[in-house]
Amino acid sequence: MVAAHLAEIGRLDTLATMNLGVTVLDQATAGLSAAALDETAARAAIAASGRRGYLDGRALAEVFAWLRPNDLIWNYWVNNYLQGRKPPAFDVLYWNADTTRMAAQLHRDFITLALSNGLTKPGDTTLLGTPTDLFKVDVDSYVIAGVSDHICPWQACYASTQLLGGKTRFVLSTAGHIASLVNPPDNPKSTFRTAGENPPDAEAWLGNATTEKGSWWPDYSQWLAERSGPLVTSPATLGSADYPPREPAPGTYVFDR
Repeated sequence: MVAAHLAEIGRLDTLATMNLGVTVLDQATAGLSAAALDETAARAAIAASGRRGYLDGRALAEVFAWLRPNDLIWNYWVNNYLQGRKPPAFDVLYWNADTTRMAAQLHRDFITLALSNGLTKPGDTTLLGTPTDLFKVDVDSYVIAGVSDHICPWQACYASTQLLGGKTRFVLSTAGHIASLVNPPDNPKSTFRTAGENPPDAEAWLGNATTEKGSWWPDYSQWLAERSGPLVTSPATLGSADYPPREPAPGTYVFDR
């Protein structure tokens, strides 16, 4: 939406490229999370977060867990409760459990946007008073999806190639929602698929795609380098005289009070 706003006010030249990682813009085929959401459930969810002023991170984690209950709920119920076993260490899920809150107004906007599927309709949504038209975002884009992603189905991620106005490179990683992104270049099990064209149908793209060994990160690095300016010396300190750092990373927003 920020990119569409920049295009509308004639400042898209400030954006060199755009990257979408396991991201759904078109909610028409967004999977169970979209299918389970209706006007009544939406009003209840918005009212609940509105009373608190935020959506608790643990509640959001439960929603994601129920999108894949066999792996993320019943597996632990059987292993931990029924069999009394200690759950094995799993770095990705440990990171996934480190939740944060979402502001109530942002929660409301997400739900409203999902229900209306407004990003697929030019002018249906606005940002800072300007209409949103993703087709006017004609910079090159790199879109990544995970073939076993239970939160953002890869076909829904692929739909972004039909919404954006620039040339899009779509990459399908053989992993899930988090593992698709946390995918180190030295992972011998990794593969990803690419294709030269982006037909309207996702399955047609899959039929034309070729499989590459390794992580998609080196591919993205090369793609990005071809669209970047010359190397510059990194700054010795963060911030500037006009924009000094407020506090050390990761910031005070992570504190639970």
